[in-house]
Amino acid sequence: MRLTVGQALVRFLIAQYSERDGARQRFFAGCWGIFGHGNVAGLGEALLEASGELRYYQGRNEQAMVHAAVGYARMSGRLQAFACTSSIGPGATNMVTGAALATVNRIPVLLLPGDVFATRAASPLLQELEDPRTLDVSVNDCLRPVSRYFDRIWRPEQLPAALLQAMRVLTDPAETGAVTIALPQDTAAEAHDWPEELFAERVWRIPRPRPEPQALTEAVAAIRRSRRPLLVAGGGVHYSGASAALRTLAEQTGIPVAETQAGKGALPYDHPAALGAIGATGTTAANATARQADLIIGAGTRWSDFTSASNSLFPPGADCINVNVAGFDAAKRSGHSVMADARAAFEDLAAALQGWEVDPGYRRRVRERAVAWDAAVERAYHLGHGPLPAQSEVIGAVNDASGPRDVVVCAAGSMPGDLHKLWRTRDAKGYHVEYGYSCMGYEIAGGLGVKLAAPDREVYVMVGDGSYLMLSSELVTATAEGIKLIVVLVQNHGFQSIGGLSRSVGVQGFGTSYRYRDPESGQLDGEFLPVDLAANAASLGASVLRAGSVAELTAALATARAADRTTVIHVETDPSVPSPGSEAWWDVPVAEVSALDTAREARAGYEVSKRSQHPPLRPAPRVD
Repeated sequence: MRLTVGQALVRFLIAQYSERDGARQRFFAGCWGIFGHGNVAGLGEALLEASGELRYYQGRNEQAMVHAAVGYARMSGRLQAFACTSSIGPGATNMVTGAALATVNRIPVLLLPGDVFATRAASPLLQELEDPRTLDVSVNDCLRPVSRYFDRIWRPEQLPAALLQAMRVLTDPAETGAVTIALPQDTAAEAHDWPEELFAERVWRIPRPRPEPQALTEAVAAIRRSRRPLLVAGGGVHYSGASAALRTLAEQTGIPVAETQAGKGALPYDHPAALGAIGATGTTAANATARQADLIIGAGTRWSDFTSASNSLFPPGADCINVNVAGFDAAKRSGHSVMADARAAFEDLAAALQGWEVDPGYRRRVRERAVAWDAAVERAYHLGHGPLPAQSEVIGAVNDASGPRDVVVCAAGSMPGDLHKLWRTRDAKGYHVEYGYSCMGYEIAGGLGVKLAAPDREVYVMVGDGSYLMLSSELVTATAEGIKLIVVLVQNHGFQSIGGLSRSVGVQGFGTSYRYRDPESGQLDGEFLPVDLAANAASLGASVLRAGSVAELTAALATARAADRTTVIHVETDPSVPSPGSEAWWDVPVAEVSALDTAREARAGYEVSKRSQHPPLRPAPRVD
């Protein structure tokens, strides 16, 4: 069959399917794209020709396209994904941040940037990076370190092998992330005779590897000899669809469950075994239990510094079981490594632990801690602070307005930490906070992808003014596609999360507020800027409501829920009101020497906290 490289690639994408547990779905839901001279004739022509079979979505920013693709793939349990195409040059490099986010979070997305001429017939090209050391480099090489697989198609004959490798990575639970296939613009438009089998329907089966018998035996023995075990549920629990199996294991054994940012919602917030968030942004219930645990069972977590409170949370002598489909993550902490799918591991553990459970007194203490924390959440939801509401009250109003299956989306600032502690998750897919890369600007674009994947759910995007100003462009896309989001835009007049961190390390909030420059001091410490973000959102096509109090926010949320189009609710908060503390630490180094009294005082406190830090878990002495 004679087709261009672009046409062949698109036909291949249409024929790819994923399958897990007998359920099959088309793998590629569509292709996001912004066209330029580097991709308009190759992929642009091919997508137009195949528009009835592979839907094209028009992005407004290349980074945002990738964020939307990530939101969709995560909401789809990594069983479906999007492709994203850009031109060579700024369009391609704009995707680097999105690629890093996808790879950090282990989310599949296919990037198809245009590239320079393979023939070099017209070099140097518009937007070509000329490297005097070699002519074999383009700006797309920036995508190499943030991609799980990278290839450049200099000749048509290279395409089939590259596509198969791309699908191998995209559908591999342990290896997935961003995949980049760079397409030189002359090659993309070049015709070639392709074998028919390249376009035959192909099914990629997502495996559920079960624990190796000896590893399972050792893990079961470690659990049976423990007295205060704690299970930490990470994102892998969601990606393997393991919530029901986790619930069975927790109810059978009484092992309490704490959750990372990616794992939040693994159990409903009010389940008897649920302790909620763990780590630097965790609940006091989870963190107190972690400090006294003699066995930590990590399931599907990559053990970020927020989860471990910078390696200060878990007792140095506690044993550890690491359940992960990826060997890289399973080997991060000493103890027992169990390379397996989370659901398969929970099922095998439950079967092997029949008749064993924790002491009733331990169950009771865990539950008392969880109930006490929920009371703290209730107080934070209804502080009655004024005249401006506290951020915790805004979260409470949104949580109260949302339905059990609705989804909250966030990514950066102080909001993710507060949501991790305070959001009452009722559905396994009801919490979508991107905290692997914590990318400012993910929120609206990611929410767009979530809504595409789950059109029957209300999607609440919670975004601060700093993140909104970084990347609000996909409000236009939501309007163009008729996609409804409820965006709660919190006006803080700056980067208040970093402002608080800045003050905690003695840097006095320097450079974190949106203010005029004071002509006398020369610093940005004048009056607040009169930026009207609500008016900006309206100019991008959204309906806009303004709320000046919790009561007005509650009314606005009801109006937005009843609407059939994207609505932005603008609410100003008092950033000085803290949420309940986690009683955990996060290691952010403080200047060792400074002329500032505030920095010297912060350094003294830092050195005290640093003493609680210890290397990753060491196994407890074996007792048979």
